[in-house]
Amino acid sequence: MTKNSYIKIIKAALCCFFGFLLITGCASIGAGPQGGPKDSIPPKILSMLPLNQSTNFKAKKIVIQFDEYFKLNDQFKQFSISPELEVLPTLTVKKKNLEIEFTDSLEKNTTYTLNFGKSVVDINESNALKNFTYVFATGPTIDSLNISGTIKNALTGKPEIEALAFIFPLSRDSLFGKKRASVYALTDSSGNFKISNLKADTYKIYALKEQNGDKTYQQSSDEIGFLKDPIVLKKDTQNINMVIFKEDATEFRVNERRLNNDGSISISLNQKLKDPGITIIEPKELDVSKKVKFNKVGDSVKLWLTDMSFDSTKVSITDAGKLLQTVTFRRGKKETYTRNVTATDNIEGNLLNPNKTLKLTFGIPVETIDQSKITLLEDSVANTNFTLVKDTADFLSYNFNYAWRANTIYEIKFAAGAFTAIFNTKNKEFTKKFELAKRDDYGTLKLKIVTPEPNKQYVLEVINEAKAIVNTLVVAKDTTVTFANYRAGKYFIRVIYDNNKNGQWDTGNVRQGIQPEKIYNESKELSIRANWDRNETITLPKEQ
Repeated sequence: MTKNSYIKIIKAALCCFFGFLLITGCASIGAGPQGGPKDSIPPKILSMLPLNQSTNFKAKKIVIQFDEYFKLNDQFKQFSISPELEVLPTLTVKKKNLEIEFTDSLEKNTTYTLNFGKSVVDINESNALKNFTYVFATGPTIDSLNISGTIKNALTGKPEIEALAFIFPLSRDSLFGKKRASVYALTDSSGNFKISNLKADTYKIYALKEQNGDKTYQQSSDEIGFLKDPIVLKKDTQNINMVIFKEDATEFRVNERRLNNDGSISISLNQKLKDPGITIIEPKELDVSKKVKFNKVGDSVKLWLTDMSFDSTKVSITDAGKLLQTVTFRRGKKETYTRNVTATDNIEGNLLNPNKTLKLTFGIPVETIDQSKITLLEDSVANTNFTLVKDTADFLSYNFNYAWRANTIYEIKFAAGAFTAIFNTKNKEFTKKFELAKRDDYGTLKLKIVTPEPNKQYVLEVINEAKAIVNTLVVAKDTTVTFANYRAGKYFIRVIYDNNKNGQWDTGNVRQGIQPEKIYNESKELSIRANWDRNETITLPKEQ
């Protein structure tokens, strides 16, 4: 092969190589930039045939055209027709069209409402066309009355978004018959709803915040609200205001029971017990040494047994001495358990509140402490003048008592084996490091409470920014209360109209027609500044 031939081959190869780079480069550019604004617009309706709000309707098929490709999401939960038909219409998606075909006969001189809920969504982002309805009448007129109002949360007083307002004619009120709501509307971002195209009748109206979207009230999971008196609808009706709440379960049940990997037993309940109790029935000799901890509201419990050699154990759950249920736990003879002795604390961002003691809380009952294996360093200097005392209110917690000083760095080293829990379980080495917060970082809130009526009782709750209750007290008359040594921050006041004077908020009951106790949420933000006393007056309104 000549030299010129080699040169030609090399030139051809280079041409191919650069051509490949050019093509692949163009392909990369053609792919376009990633990202960009996210589509948040639901499908829009371009046309309907027959037209929405048609009268003398005789068609067997409705065709609705949208501006983009779409799909039906949760069709069987979201879609309904009122009045109900024995055979639901068939919904078919054909490109950008939705076809609704009727196989059941329609009643004469009747207004029908097809409610699609949130079933129509776009293909890419599933943006839903909310509260989409199609209305027609088989007679010369369309029912045109409406009911509107708001739905709020009973506890927070805030509007409920996408809650369900639905009605049943009083003659067939079927909330407790587990019948799906077919006449309904979803609330908007302000908690407002409007149910339209209703005929004159007497209705029961409900509010529902559901979990599974089936338009059916499930007491175990959903929140419910209702208007006690039926609505006699003769004209448009506004200002129907409802609050939703979680009902207390009427029949006791164990929601969950579990034998944990560390050998402890967890039980969750569907009711809040007032005076809960646990007894080991079998093997009964384990009852004496058991360790039991219920949560604050009495609807869950954790249980530790000191002997795990049993094949099965029976545990009875009681409330005020009354037997509620007996549950059985079984274990395999070769089952093993992994236990760890670890402690959480009440240190906030490496700072200890100067008005509180250092508290260590364990996830397993601790039986002995070897204080010689605990080293307290105060600015790197060892100090032994401290004590660890079990908390009288919580057997899992210990108070670390010491005369802490400001502007000092503390380090506590817990050597392996400092704590010995049940089954001779010992801790691994761990360290706690912190400083004492300055008292000047805390403030005081003084509130003058003006009550609206004599012989009434109110429960005052202080809420922090995280919506957690940080203090509670009962008020029965005009009084001034002081909340001292609060960390600087934003706080809010919530007041319960404690009608039965039991010192707590009581929820409602739909079947018994009982509304939840009213709650007043003070709109004023009560900021507490560091090293500052704030004085405020709150005048409670009369219960509406």
